[in-house]
Amino acid sequence: MGRRAQGRWSRAVVVGGGHAGLVTARVLTDHFREVVILERDQVDADTGVHPRTPQGYHAHALLAKGAEVLEKYFPGLRAELEEEGAPVFDYGEGLSYLTPAGFAPRRRTGVRIQSFTRDGLERRLRRRVLALPEITLLAGVRAEGLEASRGGTVTGVTYRTEDDGQLAHLDADLVVDAAGRSSALSDWLGRIGVDVPPKRVVKTKITYTSMNLDRPEDPAPDFQIAYQMTFAPHISRGGVILAVERGRWTCSLFGYEDELPPTDDAGFLDFAKSLGNPRLAEQIARRTTQEPVHRYTNVNSQWFPYHACKNWPERLLALGDAVCVFNPVYGQGLTVAALEADLLHRMLAGRRSRGQGLHGLSRPYQRGVARVVLGPWTLSSNSDLMWTSGRKPFGAKAAHWYNKHLFEVAVTDPAVWRRFARVINMVAPPTLLFHPAVAGKVLARAVASRR
Repeated sequence: MGRRAQGRWSRAVVVGGGHAGLVTARVLTDHFREVVILERDQVDADTGVHPRTPQGYHAHALLAKGAEVLEKYFPGLRAELEEEGAPVFDYGEGLSYLTPAGFAPRRRTGVRIQSFTRDGLERRLRRRVLALPEITLLAGVRAEGLEASRGGTVTGVTYRTEDDGQLAHLDADLVVDAAGRSSALSDWLGRIGVDVPPKRVVKTKITYTSMNLDRPEDPAPDFQIAYQMTFAPHISRGGVILAVERGRWTCSLFGYEDELPPTDDAGFLDFAKSLGNPRLAEQIARRTTQEPVHRYTNVNSQWFPYHACKNWPERLLALGDAVCVFNPVYGQGLTVAALEADLLHRMLAGRRSRGQGLHGLSRPYQRGVARVVLGPWTLSSNSDLMWTSGRKPFGAKAAHWYNKHLFEVAVTDPAVWRRFARVINMVAPPTLLFHPAVAGKVLARAVASRR
């Protein structure tokens, strides 16, 4: 992408140097002469996933739309990962997907995806970003709060260094919180008098246990991803195994409530054998080497509705997990963060082309983030609400009913499955699954199942 050296703003500060922070920093270099990343961990260009990121060791999915956005800002990224052994394949042809109604068709969908580890992705993003002349990385520092004028405009941040603990100040034309799940933004806003509405929380007790293992070449499996989805209330165990870089599999097993995937070798394999998709256990049983096992539990989805703040400050933005944390089982987080960074680029480019300043950007941007979040949040939260005890919201029950019969149609109808693949990869809107061509078949199936 071409850059305009003239007319850029002076300095932007990004709090957080994970996936969301790196993609955001790359976007900001098109519009600012200096972009400073504040990162609490001691990272450098060779760092992959952060050691204090518990979900980082588990299976990750970058949906097709997210991959499209990353390729836009990091040209050749997909090819780099593929050279390292991360396969690129058609969603329908390379995926062995066990739905609640049976296995999905192994037919071409036209949706191209790639599987890799979070570690491999972040390392390549970090190398690219830190090589940019506009970027300054301050690693091993902890952001402490916002600095703001009396008029409610954010003018910078305060932070402490890990070495001496001294409080330092950093002025900025724009501050972006991309600190993820550890974000303290809600507290910072309270200190400067901003009223933040209560966050939305969907509590779901789900446990992930994951490992990387070797992927033998002979005989080569006929899939790149094997997946068994969970589905309330009866399918409480699931799992996924993905072909990733350097000739390995990443396997994550997950279970709701008391269905805890074990961390010991024998228990891990036995749990995989209990699944309806046999491909996971088959590959685990073939392993000759493996990496350490990691467990992650009690994942709650939460959404800070910053777009609803009536006195949201100027020159402050928030995105990624700092705004909305999704249950990782749906694989939405990486793509949503990329879409939010892309939205920021488009809004900044529009303001520069019209000769506008940064004042007036913040609230429209947070409303835009809310629009990006709404669809994935609705999809995942409706599914998670069906695992909770007590009365279920009508919307969640209606969506669950529709999805049940949609899967019953899709497993025997490749055209419907292709639509599902496009929607789940965010390259088409959810309304595609409610088109009369699909809805009619779903309703007919529902009626037939009652006879």
